[in-house]
Amino acid sequence: MTPEDIQALFTRESGEFLFARWGRPIVPIVFGVEDDTLATVKGAFEAVVALAGHKMAETDPELGANCMVFFFRDWQELLEVPDLDRLIPDLAPLVDRLVAADANQYRIFRFEEDGAIRAAFVFLRMDKELSKVPAETLALSQVVQTILLWSDTAFRSQSPLAVAGGTTVLRPDIAELIRAAYDPVLPGAVQDGSHALRLFARMKPLQ
Repeated sequence: MTPEDIQALFTRESGEFLFARWGRPIVPIVFGVEDDTLATVKGAFEAVVALAGHKMAETDPELGANCMVFFFRDWQELLEVPDLDRLIPDLAPLVDRLVAADANQYRIFRFEEDGAIRAAFVFLRMDKELSKVPAETLALSQVVQTILLWSDTAFRSQSPLAVAGGTTVLRPDIAELIRAAYDPVLPGAVQDGSHALRLFARMKPLQ
């Protein structure tokens, strides 16, 4: 992975470079799944957070839970979730846009004053396509895409995951980039593309 590759992963379609990582311990909560899937999602969070060298917690002092993952069948179900419209302003127009786009997933981030990630909301509409994906793969993919503020185009052409020996795993280059991104010396949010050079310098060469 070159510095240019790294820069592209955080450069939005609009051309704006925007890097952000979590500034506080992650407290995930999962809605709409059975206990075995819940354990799978929590396990994915634990694995990726450990890789990053970041922390999880039982509760967030301000928000209670700061990373909410919703599994559902129909976008309209979001309008029935109590108080969700207080957490996500303009929820109804957003639902209309997602229905019109026939989207099956969407992520929203909230930020600290310094630009670091403060909270995230992950919405997964379990259509035929997503329902075919094994729970472990889906969970790992979503957690990876939530641990950093990737570009809106970052994984359009190539997944952050790979298959090794019949098992789905995090791509080694992406894993190494996540680890580098959480170096405590680095700032929690950056809008200058030269940050890609600092990330690159902290990545260990893959064997």
